[in-house]
Amino acid sequence: MSQDTDQGHVRLTREGRVARIVFDRPGAHNAFTWSMWEELDAALEAVSADTDLRVITLRGAGGKAFVAGSDIAQFRDFTGGQDGIAYEAKMNRYFERLLAVPVPTVAIIDGWAAGGGLNIAACCDIRVASRRARFGSPIARTIGNCVSMQTYARVLAGFGEARAKRMMLLAEFINAEEAHASGFLARLAEPETIDAAADDVVARLLENAPITLRVSKAAFGRIMARDIDPADDLISLTYGSEDFRRGVEAFVNKTKPEWLGR
Repeated sequence: MSQDTDQGHVRLTREGRVARIVFDRPGAHNAFTWSMWEELDAALEAVSADTDLRVITLRGAGGKAFVAGSDIAQFRDFTGGQDGIAYEAKMNRYFERLLAVPVPTVAIIDGWAAGGGLNIAACCDIRVASRRARFGSPIARTIGNCVSMQTYARVLAGFGEARAKRMMLLAEFINAEEAHASGFLARLAEPETIDAAADDVVARLLENAPITLRVSKAAFGRIMARDIDPADDLISLTYGSEDFRRGVEAFVNKTKPEWLGR
């Protein structure tokens, strides 16, 4: 969520039957720019077409964050609720690309997974984190926007209702121990052993029947996606509000927003 001019990159490498995606903007805690979303989309399109792959890992560079949200200045151009609906629809297309990858995806989380970073992690099949990982979406005290109904559903499924409401209503961050207890994390490790823990998960996935993994992943995705109301009225209410405009300006100017409730 930095204002620095580094647009960052999403880097894709291949190691045997494992593809590795790295979010590389450590100076801004890997906060995503639009160009990074496009690079991630292109990387996911490429790996989805590779029939020899068995696992994909995703992680942030620098050891301080997985992804710490998205650039906020873009929201200054929004003029009403329809802009918010279009934005959330666009973000859903990026997340749906990640969800549609046919092989298991493993998020390796060392540090902050906030906002868009939380959403990316929630779209992955397996999550491995260090004890210094933190998870949250503090939009209720920063810019006053909302997320798509699909994202709310994934956060709810991943953390449970009580923790999800703490994250979204109280704007609290959930620590790694709580995330592990909720079932959101498959493995919890010390920072110095997170690579070994992730390698163990990848090795286990490589041993398992690839068609079973593909079908099971697709089945879970279809069940999760059914009957979700897009709730455009709620998204329009949020992005069309004066509070949202105030929140964005306050964030960009590094001041505290004064909410009006309209």
